[in-house]
Amino acid sequence: MTGKIVTIAQQKGGAGKSTLAAHLALAWALKKKSVALVDIDPQQSLAAWYGQREISLGADQTRITFASATGWRAAGVVEKLAKTHDYVLIDSPPHADTDARVAVRAADLVLVPVQPSPLDVWATLPTLEMAVKEKSAVLLVLNRVPPRANLTAQMITKLGGYKVTVAKSTIGNRVAFADAMVSGRTALETKASSVAAKELRALANELAKAL
Repeated sequence: MTGKIVTIAQQKGGAGKSTLAAHLALAWALKKKSVALVDIDPQQSLAAWYGQREISLGADQTRITFASATGWRAAGVVEKLAKTHDYVLIDSPPHADTDARVAVRAADLVLVPVQPSPLDVWATLPTLEMAVKEKSAVLLVLNRVPPRANLTAQMITKLGGYKVTVAKSTIGNRVAFADAMVSGRTALETKASSVAAKELRALANELAKAL
């Protein structure tokens, strides 16, 4: 088995990387896929979420494999997990250091969450530049989209000198995501019929086809 590796990268903080990583992992796990999450962000937000998940559900009921690795160990951990899982999701640090570059280099696809404002879109350029240098495929996803967002996927066609592919699926600014994460769960589990859950399932299906 050689699993698909997805790195969630965005050098601008507050883009919702960890929330997206956790929800995508569960979306695939609930479809009976074997999924591993790797947190290489020094902030360890995903690690904290997973720790709460073990407390809430029990260590043997989390549905996913979790690992935390930084520095030179990260590439080896990801490679090993890809041999035993359908998907490996990497939550990378929000700055262009060695760990972020390793994660982008390892990826079959780099998923870049971006909030729908010109400033946030422009701040995505360093992440795109890194992906181009590492020859990694990139997909932007509009995340935390407010009900009356002026910026749509169709408006983002080029950033700097780079052609940009934007996911058809967008993720709204939903309270359900944060509420679920507090208890180590996801909106897919706590509110399975909500708009938030439907949006995540749509994105997970789109990514699976892209991979």
